[in-house]
This record gives sequence, C-alpha cells and structure tokens, in this order.
Amino acid sequence: MTGPSLETLAIIAYKQPITRSDIEVIRGVNVDGVLRTLEERSLVKTKGRLDAPGRPILYVTTNEFLQHFGLRSLDELPNLKEFQESDLDFVKELQKSEIINRETVNGS
Repeated sequence: MTGPSLETLAIIAYKQPITRSDIEVIRGVNVDGVLRTLEERSLVKTKGRLDAPGRPILYVTTNEFLQHFGLRSLDELPNLKEFQESDLDFVKELQKSEIINRETVNGS
C-alpha cells in the first residue's frame, strides 16, 4: 500500500464518517484516485451523505480494514496523543526520496 493510501486510510479511520473534501483539506491534495483504490480493496466504503449543501458522500472503514490490520474494533486504534513527531520521520524520508527520484528522472 502506498504512503498516500495509508495516510488517507488513517484519516478516515480516525475521523469517520468523513467527506472527501474534508480529507483533501487535511492532506492538501486531491484524493479521488486514492479513495477509489481504497474502495476497490474494500478497506473503505460510503456510508450515506452529509446533510449539508451538495450532500457530500461520507466515507468509513470496513470490516476488511479491521481484519487487514488485525483489529477487533476501532477502539483498538492507537490513541493519536500517543504519537510523537519522531514517529513521522518515515514520512519525511519518503518525501526526500521522492524528490531525489524526480530530480534524477528529470535530469536536475
């Protein structure tokens, strides 16, 4: 699973039910393709619509999500307060790697 998929999945898991636009505000990028992939893998599903203008679709995780990550319920997700900045170092390293790979491909 890609970094963007995991990030989107984590946002949905902790904030569900959540709309696509709310996910995009948190991530700062379009998530249409990522959501489609997560739905195809049955890790997320739609759970109705928000009673707001435009009636946006609400997304939630599935039982397959719980099974995939070895959870019995969402209550077993780690508390967000338990995470520290150092826990996110892998994201910084991934971003550096992607920048270096792009520069190499583009000949910069």
